[in-house]
Amino acid sequence: MTGGPWSDQLDLLIRARTPILWIRSLEEERVETLLSQASQRLGNRTLLRWDFIDGLSGAPNRQGEAARNPMAALACLDPLPADQGAILLLRDFHRYCDDAGICRRLRNLATQLRQVPRTLVITAPEWQLPRELDDCITVLELPLPEAAEISQLLSSIAAACGQPLAPDVLTELTGACHGLSEQRVRQLAARALARRGRLSEEDLAEVLEEKRQAIAKSELLEYCPSEATPADIGGLDALKHWLEQRRMAFSPEARRYGLPLPRGVLLLGPQGTGKSLTAKAVAHSWSMPLLRLDVGRLFAGLVGASEARTREMIQRAEAMAPCVLWIDEIDKGFGGDSRSDGGTSQRVLGTVLTWMAEKTSAVFVVATANAVERLPAELLRKGRFDEIFLLDLPSPEERHAILDLQLRRRRPQHRIPLEVLVDRTAGFSGAELEQTVIEAMHLAFAEQREFGEADLVAAASQVVPLSRTAREQLEQLQQWANGGRARPASTLRGMSNSDAA
Repeated sequence: MTGGPWSDQLDLLIRARTPILWIRSLEEERVETLLSQASQRLGNRTLLRWDFIDGLSGAPNRQGEAARNPMAALACLDPLPADQGAILLLRDFHRYCDDAGICRRLRNLATQLRQVPRTLVITAPEWQLPRELDDCITVLELPLPEAAEISQLLSSIAAACGQPLAPDVLTELTGACHGLSEQRVRQLAARALARRGRLSEEDLAEVLEEKRQAIAKSELLEYCPSEATPADIGGLDALKHWLEQRRMAFSPEARRYGLPLPRGVLLLGPQGTGKSLTAKAVAHSWSMPLLRLDVGRLFAGLVGASEARTREMIQRAEAMAPCVLWIDEIDKGFGGDSRSDGGTSQRVLGTVLTWMAEKTSAVFVVATANAVERLPAELLRKGRFDEIFLLDLPSPEERHAILDLQLRRRRPQHRIPLEVLVDRTAGFSGAELEQTVIEAMHLAFAEQREFGEADLVAAASQVVPLSRTAREQLEQLQQWANGGRARPASTLRGMSNSDAA
C-alpha cells in the first residue's frame, strides 16, 4: 500500500524537515506501516517506536528504553549518529503534553530537529493542542483507506489463503468495505476465513452489519431502516421528478458523462407536509442506508469537542457511502445566536458547509427545516445544496390523493366519496389529513361499526389546522419562496389565503 496523495504529502513533510507531526487517526498499526514505507522510500531512515508501557522498540540493544518515562522518550533520538535520518513514532504522547517540562522540551526539539533529518510523529485521534505548541506541530489527517488500498488488502488476504478473488467479487467487496478502517477490514476477512475458508460475495451482508454497528456506537447518527416509497407520498410531483433525476446521477454512466455526484437538497415547509417521509422514501427507493442526524448531538461541553464530533460524524457518514444523510430540523440546530455559545455553532456549521461544498463521497444530504427565518444565510447560498424546495400545504388535488392513499392503506377496497371532505380540509397538511382519517376510525370503532364519509367530515371539523394557528409564519415562508429562492415541490397550486380562512 504505497504511493498516493497522502503518502506523497507525508514524504514531503519529512523531507522538508518538519520537526513534529501529529497524525490524526485511531489506526496505530496502519500509521506504523505507512511510516515504515515512508522511511524506506526516503533512504532507509531508522524508524523507532515508543509507548508508555513497552518503552522503545526498533533499535538494537535499546529495547524497552524510556518505559514509563515520557520525558526520556524525547531523548531517544540522541544516541543515533549525527547524519542518521530517523523517525520516532510516539503513541498516546498527547496525554503527557500538559506537563510544563514536556511542553518545553517539545518546543526546544521543534527548533533543533529542523537542523537534522529527524522527525517526531505523534499519533492520536483527538488532541486539544496547548497554545504554546500551535506553531511547533503540523497536523496531518489520515483518511480511511481508499479503494486501491482496500482492494490490495483483500487481494493479499485471499491469495494468502489460496483462494484468489474473482475481479467482479473483489470490486463488489471493495466497494462494500469503503469507509471501514484497515483493522475492521482485516477482522471481517478473518471471520469470513474462519467461517468458510475463503472470501466471497456472501460477506457483503456482514460488511453492512459492521457499518451499522459502527453507526450505533457513535451516538452521533441514527440508522433508520425505512420501507417508505415515493408512492406513499401524496402530491409533490415536481420534487419526485427531480429526485428521480438525481438518482440516475449516482450511476457509473453519469460519471462517464461528466456529471458530479449530487450534493443534496433542502426541504422547507410547515410541519406535516412530508419532509421526513420524503427523506425516508429517497433512501428506500435508491436502495441506500438512511442516517439521521440530530444536530444537537454534535454540541459538547468541552472546548473543541463539538468540532471533533462533527468531524467524526462526517467520517462515519462517508463510511456508509453511498447513503442518504438526513439532517432533521436543521433550523433548530443552527438557527440560534452564536454569541451565546462562544461561536461554537458557527464553527460547527462552517465545518458542515465546507464538507458539503467539497465532498466527493456519495453522501446525499437531505436537510429539513420549518422556519426559514432561523436559517443562516450561508446555508442558503448556491453550492451548498443542489436545490431548495418548498413543500407547501397540499392543493385540493393533492388532498384528494393523500386522503385516498390513507384510506387505501387501511381499507384497500374503500369506495368513500371524498369531494366534500376535500372541500372541508382546506389548509390541512398531509399529517393532519392522516390524523383526520384515524380520528374518523376512532369515532366509528367506539360505536362498533364501519366508518364512512360522515365520520370523516365530523373528524375534520374537530381538527384545528396549523394553517390557522401559525398563519403568519406560513405566509412569511410562502412570500420568501415566491421571491425565487425556492422551487415549489408541486406543480399544482398550493394553499391560497382563502383556503386557510
